[in-house]
This record gives sequence, C-alpha cells and structure tokens, in this order.
Amino acid sequence: CSLQAGLAVLLKAERLFHSSYHSQAVHIRPVCRGSHWFAQLPCGGFTDASCLAVSWELRQTLTVVFDFFSSGQGKKDWSLFKMFSRTLTDTCPLASQSKVYVDISPNNKEKELLEVSPPPTSVHEAIVQGDKKTYAVYDLLSPSLFNTSRSLNVQLKWKRPQDSSEMPIPTLHAQRYVAGYGLQTGEICTLIYNTHPYRAFPVILLETVPWYLRLYVHTLTIITKGKENKPS
Repeated sequence: CSLQAGLAVLLKAERLFHSSYHSQAVHIRPVCRGSHWFAQLPCGGFTDASCLAVSWELRQTLTVVFDFFSSGQGKKDWSLFKMFSRTLTDTCPLASQSKVYVDISPNNKEKELLEVSPPPTSVHEAIVQGDKKTYAVYDLLSPSLFNTSRSLNVQLKWKRPQDSSEMPIPTLHAQRYVAGYGLQTGEICTLIYNTHPYRAFPVILLETVPWYLRLYVHTLTIITKGKENKPS
C-alpha cells in the first residue's frame, strides 16, 4: 500500500527526521515450516528437531520519540496529527492485522487523569517489567472504526493540568556520554539504571558508536554496584 493506506501513511519524512530520536531496523531470520524428529540411539535420547523446509521472515521496525513535553511548554497532550501532520484514513487491504496501541496506564492508581479520543475498539491489559499496563487498542480492520469519520486522529488529553516537574521515571532508563579525547583517552560511558525496588531485568544493549571513536573490545569494562563483571 506504500503511503496510500494503512499505518505507513504516517511515515512523513520531514516529521520523522526532525524528531528527538528515530531508529530504523530490518530483521531477517529463518523460520522452520516443517520438521521431523529422529533419535540417536547410542546417546539414549532424542535430538532437536531437524528442519525440512525453511521460510524467511522479514520484520521492519521504526522507533520514533517525539518530545512534546519540552517543545510544548510542559504540556503532555498529543495527537497523531500533531506528531505526523497526518491522520489515518484507511487500512491496507493486504494487512492481516493493523492496530494502534496507546498506553493509558495511570501513574496515580486512585484517579484517572488522562483520556483518549475517539473511544478505542478494545482495551488490552498486560504485565510489562512487573507492572500492570493498560492499552487502548484501535483496530483499523474493525468496520466501526471508520464509520463515523473517514479520518482517525488518536488524541490523548489530560483532564486537568499536570505539574510540569512531575515527569515519571521509567523502571529501566539509561544515560550515555563521551569522555576524553583521541584514541588513547577517548571513552564512551553508558549508565543503566533499574529503579525497581527488588526485581532484576535482562538487558540487551545496542550501542551506536560515533564515527570519530574507535572501540577496542579488550578495554571493555562492566561495573555493577561497584564490582566489575566480566562480559560474555
């Protein structure tokens, strides 16, 4: 459908590349379509499945961060049109599913402070990093979604003004800075914080190295709670 229908309508280059952060990725992996099991009698057990037919899975992802809190004078309200200068007009006929998820989990468990419009087609609950999350789901394949209007502009508004200093801190967050200079004293420092009171989380760290720095793996050090960990 390219830019004619579906979620790709929102991919307006001048809006994406002027965001605070954007990342594009292409993932390709083999997926087994058929397999059989065979036994190795001398070992006394079964081995893993042997794949007879392989398909290739292509997954493309686009991650974009819009910082309306800083540019909008501390306002947390947002909408699809405000972010992308476009709205969703139709679903792609080739798509087997096409959904928009909006995190509506309240920070204050006692008061519902935010609202989304138009009303979502469904609400989904999930456990993310040990916390219960609530998502408003907009199913573009639902016939009722585009009945009232040919345009879907998802909006999130706060029912009352919020204190601009109360920005929630994620359970997992990171900071990175470049120190020193040249190939001898130049270094990249990445600090990863876990604010959960008792739970540990597995972390996959993907570093984008500046072009002016050359990394040497043998100088990599990982320190946790003041003690050095040997990386695998």
